[in-house]
Amino acid sequence: MSENQSLSPSAIQASREVRAVISRLRRRILKASEVEDITLGQASVLARLSGKGGVTASELAAAEGVRHQSMTATVASLASMGLLERRPDPDDGRRLLITLTQEGQRRVEEGRQARTEWLAGQLQDKCTEEERRAVITTMAVLERLTRD
Repeated sequence: MSENQSLSPSAIQASREVRAVISRLRRRILKASEVEDITLGQASVLARLSGKGGVTASELAAAEGVRHQSMTATVASLASMGLLERRPDPDDGRRLLITLTQEGQRRVEEGRQARTEWLAGQLQDKCTEEERRAVITTMAVLERLTRD
């Protein structure tokens, strides 16, 4: 946006409110699927691996925005819990590819289900049908903001 274009007060207020609510909602949704034996960072790695054929620790570190050493420690911890495995890359034996085990995939799916059920329950218990329809309409507007 150029400097000589001014933002409307409603655009500024909407921006602040959307960011604040999404941040709080994200924390609440994640908390709904918290598992005591894994951290939020570990859960994020498991979710990122879901549906992937195999990625390197470097690729995971870049995607998660952490140092390679930190990701190596996270991967080692998750591997020791039997949630993921490392195997040689068939195209480059020097690299290790990281994939979810069946148990890791099960944990990801259970977490998604818990988050979905928590949010659906909140919408059912705390909103009217009209409000839920308004949420659906609002999500379409917010989705439009994510497109380039």
